[in-house]
Amino acid sequence: MLHARQQCPYLSLPPILHISGAGIGLYGRREGTTAEQDGAQSYSRRFILILVTIVTFLNPFTGSAINLALPAIGTEFFADAAALAWVSSAYLLASVIFLLPAGRLGDSRGRVTVFLAGVVVYTVGSLLSIFTPSIEMLLVFRFIQGTGGAMIYANSVALITNLYPPGERGYAIGLNTTAVYAGLSLGPFLGGALTQFLGWRSIFIVTALLAVPALFYAKRFPAFLNERQRERFDIPGLVLSSALILCLFLGLASAATPVGVTLLAAAIVLGAAFFRVERRQSCPLLPVSLITSNRVFAASNAAALINYSATFAIGFLLSLYLQYIRGYEPVAAGTLLLVQPIVQVFVAPVAGRLADRVQPGHVASVGMGISAVGLFGLALLSETTPVAAILALLVLLGVGLGLFSSPNTTAIMGCVEKRFYGSASAMTAMMRSMGMMLSMGAVLVVFAVIMGSTTVTPAIFPEFLLSVRLLFLAFGILSVFGVVLSLRRNRCRSVLLES
Repeated sequence: MLHARQQCPYLSLPPILHISGAGIGLYGRREGTTAEQDGAQSYSRRFILILVTIVTFLNPFTGSAINLALPAIGTEFFADAAALAWVSSAYLLASVIFLLPAGRLGDSRGRVTVFLAGVVVYTVGSLLSIFTPSIEMLLVFRFIQGTGGAMIYANSVALITNLYPPGERGYAIGLNTTAVYAGLSLGPFLGGALTQFLGWRSIFIVTALLAVPALFYAKRFPAFLNERQRERFDIPGLVLSSALILCLFLGLASAATPVGVTLLAAAIVLGAAFFRVERRQSCPLLPVSLITSNRVFAASNAAALINYSATFAIGFLLSLYLQYIRGYEPVAAGTLLLVQPIVQVFVAPVAGRLADRVQPGHVASVGMGISAVGLFGLALLSETTPVAAILALLVLLGVGLGLFSSPNTTAIMGCVEKRFYGSASAMTAMMRSMGMMLSMGAVLVVFAVIMGSTTVTPAIFPEFLLSVRLLFLAFGILSVFGVVLSLRRNRCRSVLLES
């Protein structure tokens, strides 16, 4: 039954569902229902974790699967390389822009409400993409998908953090992180198979089918996960942050040009303005106090930004190296690159469990250190590097990334108050997305400086290999800096407010 009810004078979101009877609604606890009654209601933490994890799987799966479909999309719509690049970029741009707003909405309007609304938006974007008549409309629908993805990922970790106590939280976050790596692992293989046998539109059919079950089981979310605060939404912060991200995104894409430099300078100015405005807001989009007064939170997010900046481009660079320098077919190169995310799938839950027993920041620091070793190893790539050595480095990187991600997220979520779970979860997701942008931005800049705009041909293979080596060396040095930063984290004092 649809049920409209506004409880906040400043915010308004359309209702998704309302479950009558047991006192559970997507807008939170019904009037007259006590906390004790909520606690007595029957729900399965494991079932909710599985449900949230399945939805979490969608973002990396769609992102990696759609890359295999780009040639087919280009053929159907006669799209050039720049337009095809925006098929992925439109989704990423929407995700980065709306992560912080979605996290703040989760804190103020209910995390379950925003999470499930995100599932609806994501599903609508997927269904529209199936029937898109042109490349331009596909970009619009991908932006809609990205908006829904931001609403999902800004609140998924917050839901898990609120659902599991500190002693079990690391393992639960580790399983959720595993879904990300599983999506990265299965995306290229399933995306290629779906595109080849059923057409590229089948990828969006699969994502829609995976998202829908979360709506059917909405009543399984307990009411305490949907608690909210009555706060005014930060419109100036939304405008400034959106302009900042847009300038940064477009500036990185054209960093080697005067326009790109101008956009990056504008991003710096907007960043300073955003910080000043947020410090004065009573209900800021980004609670600045989390950064200025919580050293663990600030250092852990900075470590996440560094980690993703240093590692996201690994698959891109190695795929080009294996195909151009070593002469591998795309399927063979993709199969070889599966090693890293597969290792991460197995390591992440173990790392999460370990983070429940020892200081999570220490586990994350070890993971980033191992990643640095792997990156320095890749900086020595040559035309004759043994495949066994490449496999060993990929295993090393898989272990390092698996040890870093879930413990670092556990450290972030374990040092903030419960009322900031949504904002902290959104910050974590935003650092990941920003790191991806910076990683690919660095690749574009180095390629432009060393190789120019020339197509990669055997004549410039030496310059290409030099670019790859320099990038891996720079990423390794960046990771070492990240280890130092990570180790300087103070032991987090518990500030969680138990329900």
